[in-house]
Order: sequence, then structure tokens, then C-alpha cells
Amino acid sequence: MNEINKNQINFYTVTENDENQRIDNLLIKILKGVPKSHLYRIIRNGEVRLNKSRCSVSDKVQPGDIIRIPPVRVAETPVKKYIPQASFPVLFEDEYYLIIDKPSGVACHGGSGISFGVIEQLRQSASYKFLELAHRLDKETSGILILAKKRTALVKLQELMKNNLTTKEYYALCIGVIPDDRRNVKAPILKYLTKDGERRVKIDHEQGQFAHTIFTIQQRKANFTLVNADLQTGKTHQIRIHLQSIGYPIAGDDKYGNFEINNELQKNGLKRMFLHAHHIFFTHPITGQKLEITCPLPLSLKGFLGTLD
Repeated sequence: MNEINKNQINFYTVTENDENQRIDNLLIKILKGVPKSHLYRIIRNGEVRLNKSRCSVSDKVQPGDIIRIPPVRVAETPVKKYIPQASFPVLFEDEYYLIIDKPSGVACHGGSGISFGVIEQLRQSASYKFLELAHRLDKETSGILILAKKRTALVKLQELMKNNLTTKEYYALCIGVIPDDRRNVKAPILKYLTKDGERRVKIDHEQGQFAHTIFTIQQRKANFTLVNADLQTGKTHQIRIHLQSIGYPIAGDDKYGNFEINNELQKNGLKRMFLHAHHIFFTHPITGQKLEITCPLPLSLKGFLGTLD
């Protein structure tokens, strides 16, 4: 067992779930409460040894490697926040991946004023020795979310996503009637922070990163269009900013939407942003199985769509 006593020298054996991590990131994880500055100092001073040799902060570890960890100074133990255990509808599970239907209003992870999210809640279960998000959904977006149960599975799936070898599709209800049946939007996206430190994006043709979404019309309603958004790239808030940029913001979007119309929609029953991850397809990077996962619209969105008739 890799139990750590911070008051003495420890020898930590790298496990499969630690594979290919930088040694500084691994030590941050296993030496909770130790200031990062102290960890970097003991690595640079040669007090941390990898397989009996000096190492640098960027060295990557492999299963079976032995890390010598000297006695370390511990920061004041923070008050542990209560995180309730939760379960979510499971769409697929094997020994490598857990794919769930994430409800709207639940963040993927804690941070920025949010105490906890899906990942922290699921980690409360003793069922998972390792669990990491393979990608993310916005808090108000519902639908398909993939988590990895082994580090090798995480790295391999993220490689597929990076090389655009996965199909990810969303349903979005836009304000306004889009006349053409298919729309290719290629508009570069730049991330920035508001004065309040909130993460936002904008279209920026000089500094933005290439982003491409294919929108296909599913239904036209009075002053609304239901579209299928097929992500060709995976940038932050991509669908939201691309629809806003062509003049058809997502109904209920509180960051990039039409706020006046959103207020009316809320009175008429739309209590959230109408964006739902409904379909994903990829080749399982370890078993080779073709995985096609679908997740229908939540009843609340289906019901609201029906009121537009």
C-alpha cells in the first residue's frame, strides 16, 4: 500500500493510475496540504529521487517507478467540505469508462464558487479507485458526459478527441427562424475573463483559435429553430458563441443570449438553457468496440418544445 507519513521518508510505488503524470503533479496529488512551493523546492534540491536518481519537476513517471519522498512540511489542514454522494443515470459502463446523463444545473467539477460537482460527488462512492472527467459540459447543459476509470483510458480517449475522431452532437433551441437547412459556422474563438473573473469567449479573427460547428435544422417553430449541432472542434462555449455570432442565440442562455426574450421564456416555463448533449460515437480506444450512445431530450425540454406548437 502507498500510505504516506509526512513526518518520515517514504518510498512511493507508481501505480497504473499514475502513469505518464509529471512528478510535480503526482506529488501535489499525494501530498495534500503541502505548499506547492515546498514541493518544487525539494524536487530541485534533489531530496526527491526517482528510481534512486535526481529528477526534474517535468519528469514523467511509469508504473513500478519508485519515488523517494523526504519528510515534508504540512500546511494547516483546511476544513473539509461536505460533499454528498450522488448517482446519475448510467448510459454505459465498463472497466474503463463511465458514461452518464448529467442533469442541467449541476457542474462537472467544483471551483469558481462551486463547492463540488459531478466528479466530486461520484468520487464519494467506494466503487471507483480512479475517476476523472474525459471532457466537460457547461453547468446548464444536460446530457452525455464521459468519465474515465483508468488513467490509460483517459489519455487514449482525450487523444481521440484531440484528433477529432469522436462524433459529439447537441440539440439547441435557437431564438429566430434559420432559413437554410444546414449551416457551417467556422469562426475563431478567444477566451477571456470578465472584470468579475468569469470565464467568457468571443469571436476574434485575429487572436482566436479555429472552431467549426455544423448546424442542421431539426424543427422550425414560431420564432424558434431546433438545431442539431455537430462539433468539429471542442472549444469552450463553442455552440453558444457560434449561434450568437450568426444571430440565433440559444433560448435561455444567460451569457450570450437575448436577455429580454429569456425573461419571457422563463415565465412561459423554460427555466434553463436549451442545450443538450444527445449523441456521441467513437471507437473504444482499448477494446476496439464501436460505441454509439444516445440520450433523448429531458422531459422538461420536450414539454417546453411542445408548448411552442
